[in-house]
Amino acid sequence: MVYRNFRLRIIIRIILLIVSIFAFFYIINNRDFNITPVLIGMVVVLQIFSLIHFLESTNRYLTHFLESIRYSDFTRSFQIEGLGKAYDGLKEAFNHVIEDFQKIRAEKEANFHYLQNVIQHIAISLIAFKKNGEVILINNAAKRLLKINVLKDIEALNSFSTDFLKCIKKLRNGEKTLIKVRSDDDLLQLMVSAKIFKLYGHNISLISIQNIQTELEAQELEAWQKLIRVLTHEIMNSITPISSLTATVSHILDDIDTTDNIPQEIDDETVIDIRSALSTIHKRSTGLIHFVETYRNLTKIPKPDFKIFKVSELFENIEKLMHESLSKNEIVYIADVQPESMKITADEQLIEQIIINLLKNSIQAMEAMKKGRIILKASIGLRSRAMIQVIDNGPGILPEVLDMIFIPFFTTKQNGSGIGLSLSRQIMRQHGGTITAHSVLDKETTFTLKF
Repeated sequence: MVYRNFRLRIIIRIILLIVSIFAFFYIINNRDFNITPVLIGMVVVLQIFSLIHFLESTNRYLTHFLESIRYSDFTRSFQIEGLGKAYDGLKEAFNHVIEDFQKIRAEKEANFHYLQNVIQHIAISLIAFKKNGEVILINNAAKRLLKINVLKDIEALNSFSTDFLKCIKKLRNGEKTLIKVRSDDDLLQLMVSAKIFKLYGHNISLISIQNIQTELEAQELEAWQKLIRVLTHEIMNSITPISSLTATVSHILDDIDTTDNIPQEIDDETVIDIRSALSTIHKRSTGLIHFVETYRNLTKIPKPDFKIFKVSELFENIEKLMHESLSKNEIVYIADVQPESMKITADEQLIEQIIINLLKNSIQAMEAMKKGRIILKASIGLRSRAMIQVIDNGPGILPEVLDMIFIPFFTTKQNGSGIGLSLSRQIMRQHGGTITAHSVLDKETTFTLKF
C-alpha cells in the first residue's frame, strides 16, 4: 500500500509496530503458542528496521546532494515523490540548487575558454611557471618567439638563451627589464616583466615578453633623423658663409698679378674686403668650434650623486638665486610644496640645474609681458610618485614646436644653444624619471618632472 503523505506513513508504521509489540507480549503470556512469538518478534524487528530506514531517507537525499556538489556531478536530479508538501519543497530546493550550480559551472567553463582564446591570440608572449620550474601556461606568441612547440620545464629555455633563462628566474614581482638575445643570427630586444602570485598554495611567476626590436629601430631612426637635421642645419649655417667668403677672397687675390715677380700695392678697399672676409670666417669657425664643444658637453653628463633632501630647502635655494631676475622682470613668483615635509632621493645639484634652466626659459618667454606669473610646485602625484612642476602664464609653445623642444640643438631663441632641455631630459633619465611639457597658447605652460 502506497501512502502519499509522510506523516500518515509514520503514524501507520508506529501503530502497526505497537500492535505487533502488543501481540508479541500477549502471545508470550499465553503459553499455548511456541513458534508464533518468534515469528511475531521477527516482524517487530523488521518493522523497526523499516521505520529507521524510512526516517533516514532524508539523510540519504542530503548525502547524495552534498556528494553531487563535492564531486561537481550536476547531471542528476532529485525525485522525491509521495512524501507530502514538506518533501516536495525539499525536492524543489535541491533541484534549484543543482540548476544554479549547473549555470555557474557553464559560465565558468565559458569564461575559461574565452580567456584561453584571448591568451592564445594576443601578440604578447606569456609564460607561467611554478617555483620548481613546472610550466603551467605558454601561449602561441611565446611558442613562436621561442621557436618551440612544447615547454614543460622552464629549464628547457636554456637551449634558447642562458641569459634569458637567468633573467626570467631572478625577476621579482612587478620588475621589468630589457635584454638582448641572439637567436639564429637574429638580434632580439626583449622587454620582460614579471607578476608573481599564489595559486592553490603555489608561487606562480607570470612572465610577459615583448620583442621591441622593430619599435626601437624605428624610434632610433627617427631620433637620428631629427638629430641629423639639427646638426646639418647648424653646420650649414657656418659652412655656407665660410665657403662663400673664401671664394670671394680667392677671386680678389686672382686679380693680383704675381707672374712678373714685381711687388704690387693693394688698395685699401681690397684690404678691407679681405679683412672683413677673414673676420667673418674666423667668427663662423669659432661658432662652429663652440657648437662641437657644446655637443661634446652634451655627452658628458656626470653620474647623479643620490641623496635624500627636503624639497622646500631646494626651493629656498632656487628662490635666492633667481630673486634678482624675477624682480627685474616684475614676475610674481609662487613656491608651493605639498606636503611641506616632502623629500626626494636625487642629485640636488643636477635637479637644481634643471629647475633654474626652466625658470630662465619662463622669464625669457615673459620679458615683454605684464603681470607675469611663475609657480614652482611640488607634490605627490599618481602612484605615489614625487612630482615638481614649473608653471607660467606666458605666451606658450606652438604644438609643432612642442614635439621638438627636447631635441639637442633645437631652439627658438636667437642666442640659444638648444641643449638645456635636452640635458634636462638626460638628467631625469639618469634619475629614472621623466620630464614632459604641456602648453596652452596665451594661457599656461607646464613643465613636469616626475621621479
